[in-house]
Amino acid sequence: MGKKKLNSVADLFQLIDTLRGENGCPWDRKQTPASMAIYLAEETFELIEAIEHGDTAAVREELGDVLFLLLFILRMYSDQAHFDLAQVSRQVITKMVRRHPHVFSDNQADTPGQVKRQWQEIKRAEKDPGRRESIMDSVPSGLPALLRAYRVSERAAQAGFDWETLSGVMEKFSEEWAEFNRELNRRKTGDGSEANLAMEFGDMVFTLANVARFAGFHPETALTGAVNKFVQRFKAMESQLLSEGLEVGALTPAELDAYWEDVKKRTK
Repeated sequence: MGKKKLNSVADLFQLIDTLRGENGCPWDRKQTPASMAIYLAEETFELIEAIEHGDTAAVREELGDVLFLLLFILRMYSDQAHFDLAQVSRQVITKMVRRHPHVFSDNQADTPGQVKRQWQEIKRAEKDPGRRESIMDSVPSGLPALLRAYRVSERAAQAGFDWETLSGVMEKFSEEWAEFNRELNRRKTGDGSEANLAMEFGDMVFTLANVARFAGFHPETALTGAVNKFVQRFKAMESQLLSEGLEVGALTPAELDAYWEDVKKRTK
């Protein structure tokens, strides 16, 4: 691609065309939008992780990966004469202007909550008036389950179907916890089933997603933080054991608990 500086969208398209060209890469040539969508999802989560860690260098790299995959998918549609970058840009600009009337016209929306309600109203108005649609249809079914649970609950709440207080959600969780334990006991006696137990567990997690929503944070972010904390502490425990010539698998549960508690004290 020559010695010039390569830093534009046009350069990225040229790179993609080279990779997918006759003398390019066999792997790149055989890809489809569907196959590349999987990689886009993975790279998006890597970008989210970099953002959550506050690592700007990693964010820049992961943004590049996401941008490359977006343009790669766009080029495949463009090659089939479906649409190009100009059409995509024009459509999203028009949509964003239409959905921000408080910026581009005389509508009033002074708080994030008002903006959100206005956004949903405009989205509903954009749909075909002759087509009956559930408010849940705006939540993609392919979202990770916890993220989807949060969005589904949010949509229901916007329609007025919600608990009144956080304590109400907590009471519901207590009910779900009791139902899970009843099903667990039924399974122990041979009367329950794995499917029913899994369903009760899912009900608990779904309710906890609503606890997070009422408490003002996102359950996906909270769970990610908890997982990362566990991984960091486990690695610290492994390092401590290694320094003493020990391995995790060689210790009893009680011994591991003692090391774990020590790590927790040192990593608070």
